[in-house]
Amino acid sequence: MYGGVVDDGLADLLHRVVMLLGEAARRRTDDRDGLTYSQIRLLGTLEDVEPVTQHRLAQALSVSDPAISRALRPLEAEGLVQITIDPEHARRRLVRLTDAGRKAFHTAGKPLYDEFRAGLVAAGFPYERYLEDTLWLAEILESD
Repeated sequence: MYGGVVDDGLADLLHRVVMLLGEAARRRTDDRDGLTYSQIRLLGTLEDVEPVTQHRLAQALSVSDPAISRALRPLEAEGLVQITIDPEHARRRLVRLTDAGRKAFHTAGKPLYDEFRAGLVAAGFPYERYLEDTLWLAEILESD
């Protein structure tokens, strides 16, 4: 962001980088036992927004409500997430990370995140600028 304007070139570059990193992360995590890339992403998103309704979680991950419901079942069965009825609205279900879910995310996801962040910085990607722009954009979107 320069002078309050988001750089479109940076946004395009970031989109391409995120797509490439996502594919690399999928290949790395799908080749081993444990959590898949999608599950790591879900747990990480949940950590940022918990407790959250299943609908809001689906929106945050850009997936459908039925897809998030299917994705949560094995995580709930493994004790990584807890799903409860929202006391304010009986038709909504709230999702929270369990301690085991938080530990699983930090064990599997955090090192992957740190590795990719370090790779971006080493490649000359303006990560800190991207982070500032992202936070600025989030503030604008929340104020509307």
